[in-house]
Amino acid sequence: MTQADLWQALPMPAFILDADDRVAESNGQAENFLNRSSRAMSAHPLWELIDLEGGLAHATARVRRNLAPLTLHDVALRVGSGPALRCDLHLSSLEAGVLLLIAPQEIAGRLDRAQNSRTAARSAIGMAEMLAHEIKNPLAGITGAAQLLSMNLASEDLELTELIVTETRRIVKLLEQVEQFGNLRPPQRRAVNIHDVLDRARRSAMVGFAAHMTIEEAYDPSLPPTLGDPDQLQQVFLNLLKNAAQVAEHGGKVTLRTFYELNLRVRQPDGSRGALPLHVEVIDNGPGVPSDMAASLFEPFVSGRENGTGLGLALVSKILHDHGGWISVDSKPGHTAFRVSLPLAPKNMNDDPQTIEDQ
Repeated sequence: MTQADLWQALPMPAFILDADDRVAESNGQAENFLNRSSRAMSAHPLWELIDLEGGLAHATARVRRNLAPLTLHDVALRVGSGPALRCDLHLSSLEAGVLLLIAPQEIAGRLDRAQNSRTAARSAIGMAEMLAHEIKNPLAGITGAAQLLSMNLASEDLELTELIVTETRRIVKLLEQVEQFGNLRPPQRRAVNIHDVLDRARRSAMVGFAAHMTIEEAYDPSLPPTLGDPDQLQQVFLNLLKNAAQVAEHGGKVTLRTFYELNLRVRQPDGSRGALPLHVEVIDNGPGVPSDMAASLFEPFVSGRENGTGLGLALVSKILHDHGGWISVDSKPGHTAFRVSLPLAPKNMNDDPQTIEDQ
């Protein structure tokens, strides 16, 4: 194996910086991490491309001054407008510059917390499904009785029976949404062009609930196919677009962004570590997620809106979990980004639908 092969085989983003902190060399992991080619990176000092807690220039200057390695543990690093990542950085002095290795920390702890949350959610949903089935029958009787009463009431009393009918129908609709969790079939996964799925979701949103908004596209045209159920993935993005539309004012904007990142791996329920390199971000310029809701945002019955059911994002989380995917959110006032991470379709996979159990 040649030195070049070893350089490319490094399992983390690696850079060699010149005297001005410009990228003299970078490996494939570095290109994926910054979503830029080596040639595009070489035109900028690296500190223009990444925002590092404490400043990258200060760290590289210290390495050059002391001629000694430097390790920075648990620092916040942000690429562009993406969410902050906790990373370990390793810097070493070279004759021609500085070697920088970036090691994103495990997100297994977050995944474990999400798994525990999903377990509790499944228990809550299971009980809610049982109650929904039992409650819908008496609600139908209440609605029918109110309609019969309205036939013999004076006009000034009809408002009360209409209220009973309206509210019971609203409860039935809510119960049907709860039942949707249990009735969701296993995903029929195949190779899917995620941009086709996004386009269908965008067109549906623009003629309905998002007609008052602008939806922009920032697609990576070279994105490979993902492994998924196109109908269920469309439901995911429709729910995320509806969530953005409900909090946006007239004239609000949503950006659909896709990109590719080879170095993201998460621990799966069976203990293995699966790669989720394909990402879709739904970014809105709304007021942001309340800080006290961020940790429980994808749990059922959690909503920041008055009269909200809190089921839309919980359904999104369930569908993505069934796909072996992942969802996260980075939010501040004026910028909320929901990031969906999905696996790639195997290169030899045909277009025939396959269930998760077939994989």
